[in-house]
Amino acid sequence: MFSPFSSLTHLECSRDGSRHDADVVQGTSPLGAPLLARYDLDEVAATVTPRRIAERPADLWRYHELLPVRDPAHVVTLGEGMTPLLDLPRHGARLGVAALRMKDEGVVPTGTFKARGAAVGVSRALELGVSGIAMPTNGNAGAAWACYAARAGLRSLIAMPLGAPEITRKECVAAGAELYLVDGLIGDAGAMIAKAVATRTGYQDTSTLREPYRIEGKKTMGFEIAEQLGWRTPDVILYPTGGGVGIIAIHKALQELRDLGWLRGELPRLVAVQATGCAPIVDAFHSGATESVAPADPHTVAFGITVPKALGDFLVLDAVRSTGGTAVAVTDDELLAAQVALARDEGTWVCPEGAACFAAVAQLRESGWLSGSEDVVVLNTGAGTLYPDTIPVDAPTLPAGGTIPE
Repeated sequence: MFSPFSSLTHLECSRDGSRHDADVVQGTSPLGAPLLARYDLDEVAATVTPRRIAERPADLWRYHELLPVRDPAHVVTLGEGMTPLLDLPRHGARLGVAALRMKDEGVVPTGTFKARGAAVGVSRALELGVSGIAMPTNGNAGAAWACYAARAGLRSLIAMPLGAPEITRKECVAAGAELYLVDGLIGDAGAMIAKAVATRTGYQDTSTLREPYRIEGKKTMGFEIAEQLGWRTPDVILYPTGGGVGIIAIHKALQELRDLGWLRGELPRLVAVQATGCAPIVDAFHSGATESVAPADPHTVAFGITVPKALGDFLVLDAVRSTGGTAVAVTDDELLAAQVALARDEGTWVCPEGAACFAAVAQLRESGWLSGSEDVVVLNTGAGTLYPDTIPVDAPTLPAGGTIPE
């Protein structure tokens, strides 16, 4: 099926390449692997140009031919997309990197990049007749999907660990979600969601990579980086990696742009960044494994990347290896220090997951993996205000009428 709004043709199993119907509600493939949306790129190349895209509204839907929603009437939006790509000259000088930029996802609706996946995933769910979405979450994704479900008039069922940021609970409640807190990890919440969906009519399990379209929303980060740089790519992109959808999505986006002929040359080296307390991708990368092994005691203050075992780990590892990239783990102390240093250098308060990437830049520069001459883009995946406890406030209290010291 083809529509002028979307060039979506089918879904493809990420394991064996088998073809699956895109116009029914789908989860994973029969092999239990993520399904990837595929498009008629020849049709897109014949009908769309970068110049034409530049004339469209500055949101992620400007790339609609490469997104899965067939009818614009089903687009569910809160104005997400086209986030700033900020030059960071002072912080780049601190780290010894000549050209350091940040793609700032903290300014999108709900405060994180999760809004991109929610916008496209909810829109497609609505188009396919789903009446409710259900998912486990470390907080931010659940908040985003609950808000977009409310915008679409769909129900939402969310389960999150007790340790998730409190503000994400409040976002879910405000959006009318059916929320459950789980005394455990995201995997425990996922098992509960799977059981619940099996007993409910009309609900779709929208867990990470268990539906095909979250990745399509997030790949627009890759489209935007290329467009904002004049349809070229940086040398290196660093991404905080938990479930891995973001780095998989950016890799997919850049491959699609190259297949369209809009990009030429080598793709940027992709760097997966994790915390030392939960670094299964880093361990797998350096051991040469094709899949990861869950750590015994996963923990980090960067709660969004506390994912012990990602369904798409093999896709993350392929994205990193095929681009000549690497995988890096940083300590909580390092990422918290990086968060403060960036704010003082550039006036931007990033989430701890984003801060982990800046700590990784420092580590890669010190090791020599980065020479300092590269054009480097760091993804900040959310606003620091979602994690207020990461910045301690130690300010003196003065009585009314008191005097501030000279």
